[in-house]
Amino acid sequence: MIRIFIVEDHPIFRMGIEEMINQEPDMTICGHAEDVPGAIKLINIEKPDLVIVDLSLKESNGLDLIKEIHLRHKPMASLVLSMHDEAMHAERCIMAGAKGYIMKQEASESVVTALRRIMDGHIHVSPNIMSQILHAFQKTPSLVHESRLKQITDRELEIFQLIGAGLSSKEIAGQLNISIKTIGTHRERIKEKLHLKNASELVRYAVIWVETGIFKGDA
Repeated sequence: MIRIFIVEDHPIFRMGIEEMINQEPDMTICGHAEDVPGAIKLINIEKPDLVIVDLSLKESNGLDLIKEIHLRHKPMASLVLSMHDEAMHAERCIMAGAKGYIMKQEASESVVTALRRIMDGHIHVSPNIMSQILHAFQKTPSLVHESRLKQITDRELEIFQLIGAGLSSKEIAGQLNISIKTIGTHRERIKEKLHLKNASELVRYAVIWVETGIFKGDA
C-alpha cells in the first residue's frame, strides 16, 4: 500500500484529492497538514512514501518543505500540486527535490498518473515543461553531445544517472558508500567532460537524459 500525505490549506480541495486517491486499491491517505511546521512534525511520525505539497500555504512556503523532504527523508518523494503557473515554478521545484509538478486545474485528470510515475522512479512534469527544458538546451551553445558521454567513467556515469534521478550529493554518497567530497570531485569531472557550465545545468541535463534518453548537443 502506497501511503500518501497531503499538505494543503484548502479543505475542500484537499478532501477531493483524498477521495480520489482513496479510490485506488493500492493507495491510502495517511495524514494531512495545512502548513510547513505541522507537516514536518507529522511527516516525521507517519513516514509516508510520498507527500503532495501545495506551494502556497498558511504563513509558509511549500518549497521549503520540498527541500526539507529531499534533504532529510530519503527515499520519500514529493509531488507539487499548485495553482501557480508551471512555466514559472515547475523547474525550480524539480531542482529543489520534487519529483513532479501538476497545476491544480489538471489534478483530477493527472494526479494518480503522476503518483504512479513517481513511485516507479520517474519525474513527472507536463509535456509543455519537458519541451521547454529541451528547447532551452537546444539554444545553449555548450550542450552535451552523445559522444561526450562516452568519455566519462563507469562510476561517473553511475553518479550522473543518480543525479538525473533526483538524488543529492549526500544521498548519492550514502548509496554508493563513498564520501561527499568524492562525489563533489566526480561532479566536477562530469561537468568538465560534458562541457556543462554549472551545477544547475548538470542537474537539468541529467534529468532529461534519465527521463527521455534523448541526447541534445552540438553535433
